[in-house]
Amino acid sequence: MSATCSCQSGCSSAPADPRFRKALWVALVLNALMFLVELGASWASGSVSLMADSVDFFGDAANYAISLAVLAMAASVRSKAAIVKAATMGAFGVFVLAKALYNLQAGVAPEPITMGAVGLAALAVNAGVALMLFRFRSGDANMRSVWICSRNDALGNVAVMLAAAGVFGTGSAWPDLAVAGVMGVLAIAGASTVLSHARRELGGGAAHAR
Repeated sequence: MSATCSCQSGCSSAPADPRFRKALWVALVLNALMFLVELGASWASGSVSLMADSVDFFGDAANYAISLAVLAMAASVRSKAAIVKAATMGAFGVFVLAKALYNLQAGVAPEPITMGAVGLAALAVNAGVALMLFRFRSGDANMRSVWICSRNDALGNVAVMLAAAGVFGTGSAWPDLAVAGVMGVLAIAGASTVLSHARRELGGGAAHAR
């Protein structure tokens, strides 16, 4: 998940292999599309874990976009871009937790078939991206981090599918809310980590300039 793959070292270094840049573009487009698909499906099904997973897709798409956009820019620009990303991740994480609490009070179970079907599609996308990036797993920190991101995201999709199975088997919203809660907390924790790292980089750059 994006919360666990904040690309803290070398994420902004320019890749030597142009195939890696192309792979990042493909990953960006797929993650952005799945963000929209899962966000719509989460509202249609009432699933908070799907919403949380859509947040994860958004975080990854932003991660890839920032990596591509600021490859040749100054370190201070890359750090400020990371702060924007952290703020967005944190806001989505808080929203997911608030939605989970609201659904907990409402006591309405989500629709598990939509959850499972969309979760399976998300798993296929993340598995495909992970396989596409597999060749770069032994490259620099940037290359390794994006492959690890996709691999971990696939595990998150499995969690959503397990939540769907739990909702289907129990008729309760608890499996969905439990997975959503964990993913929301991870999003906030990841945002905090990215923010702290970016602030250290900005502080170090200012100290170096003096």
